[in-house]
Amino acid sequence: MNKLKIAIFEQIKMIKIKKIVLSFLLLATTYSFGQELNLPVFTQYLADNHFVISPTFAGIGDNLKIRANGLTQWVGIKDAPENQSVYADFRIADRSGIGVSFYNDSNGNTRQTGAKFSFAHHIILDYYTKQYLSFGLSYNINNFKIDISKFNTTYEIPVLDPTITDNRFNSNNNFDAGILYRNKSFYFSFNASNILTKNIDKYMGVEPNLLLNYQIYSGYVFKSPNNRNVEIEPSVYYQLFASDKRSSTDLNIKYRHFNKYEDYYWAGFSYRFLNDQFFKPLNVGPMFGFKKSNFYFGYSYQLTLNQLAVFNSGTHVVTIGIDFLQGISNCPCTQSPVHD
Repeated sequence: MNKLKIAIFEQIKMIKIKKIVLSFLLLATTYSFGQELNLPVFTQYLADNHFVISPTFAGIGDNLKIRANGLTQWVGIKDAPENQSVYADFRIADRSGIGVSFYNDSNGNTRQTGAKFSFAHHIILDYYTKQYLSFGLSYNINNFKIDISKFNTTYEIPVLDPTITDNRFNSNNNFDAGILYRNKSFYFSFNASNILTKNIDKYMGVEPNLLLNYQIYSGYVFKSPNNRNVEIEPSVYYQLFASDKRSSTDLNIKYRHFNKYEDYYWAGFSYRFLNDQFFKPLNVGPMFGFKKSNFYFGYSYQLTLNQLAVFNSGTHVVTIGIDFLQGISNCPCTQSPVHD
């Protein structure tokens, strides 16, 4: 009986230790990816919505395009990150586009809401070889606060932090700027986010004021030589954060199949890793979706492979969208590709 009690006690002790370790991991993640004036990018951009990454993609296509994303990270962990976002972009005139996005993000006891207002201009470098250059700019608004109404003492946290006496509401404005080069089926995008330093006068020393980060997104759309309705699109997405020089890369592959009405279904796979740990991926997982008439749907599942893997069942991203107000541009630099 004594041995049984000891075994039970040790098991309870290990569970408590795991909870404490998990709390520290969540705290570290929250601190590292704190108020960055942007939603963390998972696979939302792979749901045929490159505007998620850069304002330079605003206005490319024949429709007003709206995409809504819902993300639940680390399913199975209490108070794990969740966010919802809406993106819309459309062409104005023949060579320009505008876009807007809104988001709501929760991570433990922190809350962020924000919006982006974007403009892009597209020019022709060479008409016959289909080379185009695009420039984009975004104005960002971000509101951050701590939900102190949820602060309660627990066994692991018996005393609350006495320095937190209010919700520490803070509002920041910033800018993103980018450039996009396209050559037939090839594209290369460079984007700089949060160009300005952040206002942290209220809480000096709590968070870094340098939120500048860089993104490179590039890929190529291969047409199947045996079936003109099939496309294979490999792509790479690179992120570098200037504050602590951490960086990551996504390696992606997508398959699309079109019909004669320009409807299509697609499937793909993504592999994300820190750039000094290629063989230790952060997330891997499949994705799929379809476009039927004006309706769009996409789903992505990402399996977590770091220290949090034993505590959660992965991350889910759902995208729904609609395209309407079709109007074909007189400039090929903003026209949707035709699959005939």
